Amino acid sequence: MQLRVLAFVLAGGKGTRLYPLTKERAKPAVPFGGQYRIIDFVLSNLLNSGIYSIYVLIQFKSQSLLQHLRDGWESSGMLKNHFIIPVPAQMRSDGEVWYRGTADAIYQNINLIEQADPHLVCIFGADHIYRMNIRDMVEFHEQKRAQVSVAAIPVEMRYSKEFGAIEVTADGMIQGFHEKKAEVPPMPDDPGMFYASMGNYIFSTGLLLRELYADAAREDSAHDFGRDILPRLVGRGDMYAYDYRRNKIPGDPEDAIAYWRDVGTLDAYYEASMDLRAVSPQLNLFNRKWPLRTAGYDDPPAKFTFDEDGRRGQAIDSIVAGGSILSGGVVRNSVIGRAVKVHTGAVVEDSIIFDNCDIGRHSRVRRAILDKNVRLPQATQIGYDAARDRQLYHVTESGLVVVEGRRSRVEIATIDI
Repeated sequence: MQLRVLAFVLAGGKGTRLYPLTKERAKPAVPFGGQYRIIDFVLSNLLNSGIYSIYVLIQFKSQSLLQHLRDGWESSGMLKNHFIIPVPAQMRSDGEVWYRGTADAIYQNINLIEQADPHLVCIFGADHIYRMNIRDMVEFHEQKRAQVSVAAIPVEMRYSKEFGAIEVTADGMIQGFHEKKAEVPPMPDDPGMFYASMGNYIFSTGLLLRELYADAAREDSAHDFGRDILPRLVGRGDMYAYDYRRNKIPGDPEDAIAYWRDVGTLDAYYEASMDLRAVSPQLNLFNRKWPLRTAGYDDPPAKFTFDEDGRRGQAIDSIVAGGSILSGGVVRNSVIGRAVKVHTGAVVEDSIIFDNCDIGRHSRVRRAILDKNVRLPQATQIGYDAARDRQLYHVTESGLVVVEGRRSRVEIATIDI
């Protein structure tokens, strides 16, 4: 059966818990893995699954996200006759307001659904780190003859206050939603776990349109899928939980574990980044059958110079992006972005360094995140004196140091007069 599938990517969140990384950018535009952005995961999942008609709903601090979409996705030529189009808030609601919730974001663009007339609408978030074969979820939706399918991941009971929980029957039919409560219903086959909603939904179009119009008319609604639309559908529509563990990525080993991380905090973002350093990471970025796509940069290869005692450019258990130069400096257990320079005698350990940073001679950086364009003078130390770090930088409760970046200078065209 030929299915017309339209996708919406929700990329308008503020990402306040990732501050200061979100001081000048939207959360989906935050760098990850050296050369990617967080939004690259959901977009790659959609494209790799054969879903090419995608609207990206943007809102807060969207300039860097717009630039990334322009450089990496809109002009790539990979979409043939289809599209990835960023859509700002359309102010179609009463009072001409910005997006008030996830459901309102779709409602303000309901004309796009009506014009396309798809069979199914995929509504996915843009702020998680994961790989997913969405085609398999579509097939599950059709096999169940569902009107709504909600991607669900098993989580230990002790984390129930951090997630929206889904209550299901033995065959996966959804019976209820429980938003961040201390006690939630367990999975049918495992009392120590519960199903957490991943915030990824597939709707049959007719039901979605009906519920969006009804929700928009409700004055007592927060206009959110997880809080309003889905709970009100219990008992009125056929809703099923799609168990993310069943998802298989082409090219991965049969026993590969499905990887998903909610990088809602600085520490969670850091831990997900550190996962990439493993010898056999659960998040496999090297699977050519399921590529993680991003903007195409004209960077030269990474370069490691000097081979002298005390002056040897090297990286151990690390990721180093293109254009970076380790000129006699040492990087261990770290993720290095594009065009980073690590000078003689400098040591970077257990850290994330964003694009275009410069680590001066004999500087030492430990367990830190350096935003883009940071310049460390010679012999700077970060991560060694907690009291001093708290005076100068942003430090999390766990002691992770975050150094704010500098704004890039924008080169504009000149005219002759």
